[in-house]
Amino acid sequence: MAQFTEHGMRHILVNEMHARPFESLAAPARASHMAWLTGEGTAVRDRAHLADLCKRFGADPPSDDANHHSVDLGPFRCRWERHSEFTSYTFISDSASKVPFEAPVTDLIPGDWLAGCPGDVLVACHVEFEAKDKAQGGMNELHKHFAEDSLAGSVMAGGNAEAWTDFRLHEDGFGRILIRDAGLRARQAGRLVQRLLEIETYRIMALLALPLARAAGPEISRTAGELTEITERMTRLESLEDQQGMLEQLTGLAASMERLASTNIYRFSAAAAYHALTEKRIAELREDRIEGLQTIGEFMERRMAPAMRSCQAIAARQDRLAERIARTTSLLRTRVDIAMEEQNRNLLRSMDRRARLQLRLQETVEGLSVAAISYYLVGLVGYAAKGAYAAGMAVPVDVVTGLSIPVVILLVWFAVRRIRRRLGSDEAAAAR
Repeated sequence: MAQFTEHGMRHILVNEMHARPFESLAAPARASHMAWLTGEGTAVRDRAHLADLCKRFGADPPSDDANHHSVDLGPFRCRWERHSEFTSYTFISDSASKVPFEAPVTDLIPGDWLAGCPGDVLVACHVEFEAKDKAQGGMNELHKHFAEDSLAGSVMAGGNAEAWTDFRLHEDGFGRILIRDAGLRARQAGRLVQRLLEIETYRIMALLALPLARAAGPEISRTAGELTEITERMTRLESLEDQQGMLEQLTGLAASMERLASTNIYRFSAAAAYHALTEKRIAELREDRIEGLQTIGEFMERRMAPAMRSCQAIAARQDRLAERIARTTSLLRTRVDIAMEEQNRNLLRSMDRRARLQLRLQETVEGLSVAAISYYLVGLVGYAAKGAYAAGMAVPVDVVTGLSIPVVILLVWFAVRRIRRRLGSDEAAAAR
C-alpha cells in the first residue's frame, strides 16, 4: 500500500460529494415536503428539533455536525436537510392513499412537534407516486385535484414517468404533485421526486426577492428623479455655498442608495442562484409534452422568468443609479474644489496686497523712527554741550548740536538697517 501524507480536509471533501444521497422509492408511495425559513446560524437548534422527533420514534438522532440526515421512523421515513437559510423535511410513506392527497404523510407526524418546528414555513407540498398499473382517469380526474387554468405536466425521465402539478396552494395550505410510474427504477424514482421538490423549493426561495424588487422600484425612481433635478440645477450654481449645499444633497442620495443596496444585494444574489438551480433541475427532468398541457418548463418560463427578470432589472437599475450618483458627486466635488482653489487664490492675493501695504507702512514707520530717535539723540547731545558750557568749558553749544545731527542720523539709520537684516536672516533660517 502506498504511503503518503494526506491533506486534513481530503476525506471531508470526498465525502461531501456523497453527503445527500437520493432516496429509493417504489410506487405506490406518498410524501410530504416542507421547508422552514430559519436563517443562518440556527443549525444547532434545527438538529435538536430533529433529534426530538427521532427520540419519539426510538431512532438514532443526527450527529452533532450533520447537515443531512435520513432515518426510518417506522410509519414513515424522514429526510432532513440543512441549507444556508432554510431547513427542509421530506416525510415519505411507502403506502398508497385510496384518493390522492386525502391522507397525507403529515397526518402521521406528532402535531405538537410539527407546530414547534423553528422558523416560518415557506414551502409545503404533498406528493403522490402512483403505480403504473393503476387505472387512469384522464384529464377530468386530474382536474379534481388541480386547478385547470394552471395545470402543467409532462412525460419525464426518458418516458418512464408522467407528472402533474399546478403550483398552487390548496385548502390545506399545501401544493400538490402527482407522479405516475411508467418503469422507473427505485433510485431513478427517488431522483425524480427530489428534483420536483427542489423545483418547488428553489422557485419559492427565488421569488422571495420579488417583494423587495417591487418595494425598491418606487424608491429608485424617486431617487433617480432627484438626481436628474440636481444635475440640471448644477450647471446654474455660482456660489460656493450653493455648491456645497448640493454636495450634501448628493451625499444624502448616495447614503440612501447604499442603504437600499445593502438591504437588497443578498436577496437579489440569492434569487439569481436559486433561479439557476430551478432551471437546472427542470432541464434534468427531460420533459416531453403531453398533448394539451403546458410543460413545467413552459410554465416556469411564462410565470417565473418575468419575475426574475424584474428582480434583475431592479438590481441593474440600482447599480446604475449608484454609479450615476457617484459620477455626479465626483463632478460636483471637482467644481467645489476648483471654486475653493479660486477662493484660496483670491485670499492669497489679498494677503499679498496686505503684506505689501504693511511693508510700505513699515518702511514709513522706519523713516519716522529714524527721525524720532535722531531728534532725541541730538537733544541729548545738545544737553550735554550745554552742561559742558555751564561747567566753564568753551564749548560752542549750537555748533556742536548742529554738527551732531547728520552723525546721529547716520548712526541711527545704520543701526535700524542692521536690526532689520538680522530679523530677516532669523526668519529665513526659521523657514528652512
